Amino acid sequence: MNLKSFALVTAMAVTLPVAFAQTTDSSAKQDMKNAGSDTKHAATSAGHGVSQGSKTAYNKTKSGTEKGYDKTKSGTEKGYDKTKSGTETAYHKTAHTTKTGVNKVEGKPNTPANNPPQ
Repeated sequence: MNLKSFALVTAMAVTLPVAFAQTTDSSAKQDMKNAGSDTKHAATSAGHGVSQGSKTAYNKTKSGTEKGYDKTKSGTEKGYDKTKSGTETAYHKTAHTTKTGVNKVEGKPNTPANNPPQ
């Protein structure tokens, strides 16, 4: 059992410095690789941010346009209804006044039979 433990400790003692030497290579070549990777990551992150911002702006513009359309449509319908109501009222008043005027010209008395309610 001691021999297996000794062999394991020896193997680790030999391979561990080699592993550290590979990961802590601080040569100019490795610095350039790290800089390239960092630049790539930064560009990817910036592109993602721009993409998200564009989508948000598009959705906000679309929402505002739809809201404006709905408000305009509602206002147009209200205007139509008010115009229709005013036109009907004016028509009925004009018809009533015309009938009353005809009765006055013909000399008929102002009675409910001659002037029906509006």
